[in-house]
Amino acid sequence: MQQLSAVSLVSYLHSLHKWNVKNSWGLPKESVRAVKQFPCCMEQLQQPRYLELEVLQTFKVLEEMITLLAFTFIFGDVYSNMQPNKPLYISENGLQLSVVTEQIKVLVRRGDNATLPCRLNRSSQTSFDSSEMRVKWTKLPQHSSEETFVLVSVGIYRKTYGTFNHRVYLQEADENDASLIITNVTLDDYGNYKCEVISGLDDSTNVVSLELEGVVFPYSPRLGRYNLNYHDAATACLEQDAVVASFDQLFDAWVAGLDWCNAGWLSDGSVQYPITTPREPCGGKNTVAGVRSYGQRDKDQARYDVFCFTSDYRGRFYFLIHPSKLTYKEAVQACKNDGAEIAKVGQIYAAWKLLGFDRCDAGWLADGSVRYPISNPRRNCSPTEAAVRFVGFPDKKLKLYGVYCFKASK
Repeated sequence: MQQLSAVSLVSYLHSLHKWNVKNSWGLPKESVRAVKQFPCCMEQLQQPRYLELEVLQTFKVLEEMITLLAFTFIFGDVYSNMQPNKPLYISENGLQLSVVTEQIKVLVRRGDNATLPCRLNRSSQTSFDSSEMRVKWTKLPQHSSEETFVLVSVGIYRKTYGTFNHRVYLQEADENDASLIITNVTLDDYGNYKCEVISGLDDSTNVVSLELEGVVFPYSPRLGRYNLNYHDAATACLEQDAVVASFDQLFDAWVAGLDWCNAGWLSDGSVQYPITTPREPCGGKNTVAGVRSYGQRDKDQARYDVFCFTSDYRGRFYFLIHPSKLTYKEAVQACKNDGAEIAKVGQIYAAWKLLGFDRCDAGWLADGSVRYPISNPRRNCSPTEAAVRFVGFPDKKLKLYGVYCFKASK
């Protein structure tokens, strides 16, 4: 153990500054007594120039930082239990606190509960019930500079935020467990999360990735190819029980064999498309396979298709057995009469990819398209590959198709 340097002393003096009355130096009375414990620094602090340029300016900066930190943690009494009269030391071995994650990735399906691991390694015996221990979970931004607050814990107090409100809590299996539990995981929960633990002057962070098992699918509306700006694309995915896919999700789909020659929006505002078999209409047959990028595009003016992502659902997807073929209007009503609703494009892809749904009957879907899922390729039913086959957007008055329905779990 060794006493703090002059720079560290300034930080300590500032902590005293918050709770004590100033003396003629403009410093807290307790600070003057503290200075006497630091003979190496006393002579410097007696110099007006040093006091003006080093101490007072440092106070101003630190005050701004602590104000921001206090606002971040919401609680106004975060620092109320500090002990300004207690001698201040720093360990020669550095930080006394570190955060460890047993997994860097957690894979779940929509609707599951996810546990994001975060455990403490520390030499002190401070408990979570102490106001000296603070835990903060945030979701790291994918496409912006601002982190999203998820949960903040200060002593016995907990606060959750936004869409995570009432859905997240700390596991606290023991006194060193700061793991975050997210209940009923949604498509929007996908991303990276940061666990930050602060104890006194020590703090440590670590990052865990929450990934969803699901399926990426290309989508274009009835209007045809390349008719969606970014905002229309996001709405189109949402209407089909999906979200705009991330680059990582598209890349994983390409690795799994997705080959699609139409460029589509991704969640970061870029436009890209996956090619596993290079050919002339898709960049040339002499080019290499890969995810090809048009780069960032104007979200308002540019028009492309979109790659959507969806995951598991809570309910039943099925082909409705009906005595006759149906128009679109009749298909919607038939599902309703069966206590269900006409299925969405995201639901047929999730049933096909995650549940192995296989049906060689073309059926209406909610967007007015007609499709059918094939998991076992065979003659007259997608003989070359497993896929969700797309018939098109036929005239809704045609009485030529069945219907796929979806009944949500209660």
